[in-house]
Amino acid sequence: MNQPLAYVHPGAKIAKNVVIEPFTTIHNNVKIGEGTWIGSNVTIMEGARIGKNCNIFPGAVISAIPQDLKYNDEDTTVEIGDNVTIRECVTINRGTSDKMKTVIGNNCLIMAYSHIAHDCIVGNYCIFSNNTTLAGHVTIGDNVVLAGMVAVHQFASVGNHAFVTGGSLVRKDVPPYVKAAREPLSYVGINSVGLRRRGFTTEKIREIQDVYRILYQKNYNNTQASEIIEAEMEATPERDEILQFIKNSHRGIMKGYFKSN
Repeated sequence: MNQPLAYVHPGAKIAKNVVIEPFTTIHNNVKIGEGTWIGSNVTIMEGARIGKNCNIFPGAVISAIPQDLKYNDEDTTVEIGDNVTIRECVTINRGTSDKMKTVIGNNCLIMAYSHIAHDCIVGNYCIFSNNTTLAGHVTIGDNVVLAGMVAVHQFASVGNHAFVTGGSLVRKDVPPYVKAAREPLSYVGINSVGLRRRGFTTEKIREIQDVYRILYQKNYNNTQASEIIEAEMEATPERDEILQFIKNSHRGIMKGYFKSN
């Protein structure tokens, strides 16, 4: 249902049961899935691919060109999954020649005034609280919670099921299953509350804790800790996921927290 005061380019492909409120502008080369609601004063620019049953609140700007001086008018996209809520004044930029797309998974909640820059890849069931900012080329896993005013450095990664506390500056990679806090950002435990909510057993949570005790509390460097974890702990999907994340980290993982004397 398009309001007469909304502008929808004839080249946009709008599915059934999409509601577009007044004063919204939808450009050419846009696709929007069934059941999506788009509030007033939203701007959806070329290259947007929006899934089913999404809610996009007033002031959001989706698929504007990257804020990257290297961008050379490549034909790139923003791809947003199903059941995603994008609150007021969120900005999501499309990709560059690096990945050619910016991706938001399914069932995410992106709260007001957040910014997701070019070539970011965001997983499923993520929650970004108000004023969260992702620089370009950031990778976020599934079930990640970034609290208010978190800023993530370009090319950084945050692993599955991680929680980053409000106001944090994420300069290094944040491994899966952990809580990250303090300045500089540090390991402060595993995200046990989030893991219990998602059905992880007590035994599985203890296993993850044991991995991180070796990594962060035994004064080993990352290479030594990884070798000990691989040699002494039973192979499980979670153990292997943590080891693979450390191995693949380009920026290096965040440090443990040690009190100064």
